[in-house]
Amino acid sequence: MTLLEKFKTPVSYFLHSRAIHAVILRKVLFYFLILAGWHIIFLLKIWPEYIFPGPLQVFNSLKDSFMDKVLMKAIESSMKKIAIGYSISLVFGVILGLLMGRIRLVDETIGSLVLGIQALPSICWLPLALIWFGLNDRAIIFVVIMGALFSITIGVETGVRNTPPQFIRAAKTLGAKGFNLYWRVVLPAAMPSILAGLKQGWSFAWRSLMAGELLFYSLSLGNLLQTGRDLNDTALVIAVMFVIMLIGTAVDRLIFNPLLLRTRRKWGLNSQ
Repeated sequence: MTLLEKFKTPVSYFLHSRAIHAVILRKVLFYFLILAGWHIIFLLKIWPEYIFPGPLQVFNSLKDSFMDKVLMKAIESSMKKIAIGYSISLVFGVILGLLMGRIRLVDETIGSLVLGIQALPSICWLPLALIWFGLNDRAIIFVVIMGALFSITIGVETGVRNTPPQFIRAAKTLGAKGFNLYWRVVLPAAMPSILAGLKQGWSFAWRSLMAGELLFYSLSLGNLLQTGRDLNDTALVIAVMFVIMLIGTAVDRLIFNPLLLRTRRKWGLNSQ
């Protein structure tokens, strides 16, 4: 390593760190301004406190919900349902997407059905789920599956269909076929699109879960929202909305974004 290269490495790290700190600072300032504006509007008393609570009231409601463990039990219940529903959607979505992407007959038949069902809002499945499964968590899990399954399927199918043909021809020339061709060539090449589909499927699953829980009584985040509405407790409603938003964003940022970034870097799709 030359002297210039030794000098450039710490300089690059320093500049990168400063850029990250600047981004964090801008975000902190942005949300601070939102909270300050919110508190100022609350102090103006334009609306009654039970209609428009301030940040402190929402924070106290959030703290009380954590202290009496109701919120933690609701989070545990909701996360359990979405974990089961999303896992099932993931398995069947990937398999179905692979079949649609590589077999024309499957794409021309099942593919058209998938596109049609994907256009149907997932909450529309709740009445049917209640008839089939009754008033229990299985009905909500079914709604989650129907909300995420076809989004994942379309993402996988798009990635497989966009696999460069020369990759497949080269692999077949080297003797790859069947499952080995899918595992070693098609899936790695389609991974950026597949991960994008999985990320979108998570968003749809999370929204489907909240919509189902709002309409079905069980200890859950959605039910806490409904309880807040029934009690005219706007602070509780906003506090639970904040938790729902925080969990959804955390999963996206901590799981899907790093996977997407790593995959895109591996395939040279990032300019950085």
